[in-house]
Amino acid sequence: MNNKLKIFNDPVYGFVSVPHGLLLDLVDHPHFQRLRRIRQVGLAHYVYPGALHTRFHHALGALHLMQEAIEVLRSKGTEISEAEAEAACVAILLHDIGHGPYSHALEHTIVDLHHEQLSLLFMEALNREFGGRLGLAIDIFTDRYDKKFLHQLVSGQLDMDRMDYLNRDSFFTGVSEGVIGYDRIIKMLAVHEGELVVEEKGIYSIEKFLIARRLMYWQVYLHKTNVSAEHMVIHLLRRARELALAGTELEASGPLRWFLYRKATEQPAVPELLEHFAHLDDVDIAAAIKSWRKSPDFVLSFLSEGLLDRKLFRLEWRTVPIEPDYIETIRQKTGQMFGPDVPLEHLVFDGRESNRAYDDTHEQIKILFKDGRVLPIDQCSDVPLYTQEVTKYFVCYPKEM
Repeated sequence: MNNKLKIFNDPVYGFVSVPHGLLLDLVDHPHFQRLRRIRQVGLAHYVYPGALHTRFHHALGALHLMQEAIEVLRSKGTEISEAEAEAACVAILLHDIGHGPYSHALEHTIVDLHHEQLSLLFMEALNREFGGRLGLAIDIFTDRYDKKFLHQLVSGQLDMDRMDYLNRDSFFTGVSEGVIGYDRIIKMLAVHEGELVVEEKGIYSIEKFLIARRLMYWQVYLHKTNVSAEHMVIHLLRRARELALAGTELEASGPLRWFLYRKATEQPAVPELLEHFAHLDDVDIAAAIKSWRKSPDFVLSFLSEGLLDRKLFRLEWRTVPIEPDYIETIRQKTGQMFGPDVPLEHLVFDGRESNRAYDDTHEQIKILFKDGRVLPIDQCSDVPLYTQEVTKYFVCYPKEM
């Protein structure tokens, strides 16, 4: 890699360096700079006021950890060429470049693609723009490269994405249960038969990592206030799209307007989709919410006011599916309160959220012992690893009820 470095002062790791050349050119690209305007944890600041860090922060942090991991693996004799190292760094730097504003709300409403699909489309577009220099990074990102451990560092059970977001999100939320020994975990990484493993001395750090991940999901990412706010945004955008497709004139920025008024039957070309998505960020949604507060449509106005003034809906969790009769009772009371003409599907909604701290069906974390044995962590750990999927069911409705 280039010896000349650009230094960023990161509140989590201190000084983070980006080498001049391809990596810095990508950081300076407008597609990547957009991540400055997208919060990392969406609406979690309604619960934890400090959670205002961005996906730009996170991507640079993940790049920093990738650089450290490559250095550790090389020190243990793993062969990683300069081209492979740069490609792995590019892949982790751009892994979230397709993320939309307000967490995952857009993926459920006005954008038809998952953020990982969009990230790949952006990487392919950048590859064309940079004359094919991202080809190896794309192969690593999509797990088509023969050194599997490089993909595992980008997207796996112990990838640098998870390592950074747990560490960073716990820092900015103040939720100390999410703190992990990321530096020790990285120091314990090794490669065995082409796959990423953890040396046996690191087993306790891995156990702590998995427990921290479970706690962060239910305490931050799936906190009931965060879930309530995100679903309010989802239903706000669904209602806005209904009105837009019915011909109602709504105040919205150019990029947001393109998504709202696009007919469901239209399949835009990828370049056109990326062009509009690349200009969409938290500012567009925030400005729309501010303007829709005065909308003559009751649902649009009511949801917007609730989000602006933190009058969030009440959310009830259940460990079993919620009885339809109970939901219907809430709907009837809501209808009586707000009137029969109000579309209740946007004021009373139910659903479920699931999380699995350690998905051993997809990929196992393997421990390398001094005698050369390699075992899955569930065969050598004496603490619960929470491999089962935990599902909680919810109903959400206005607190006025």
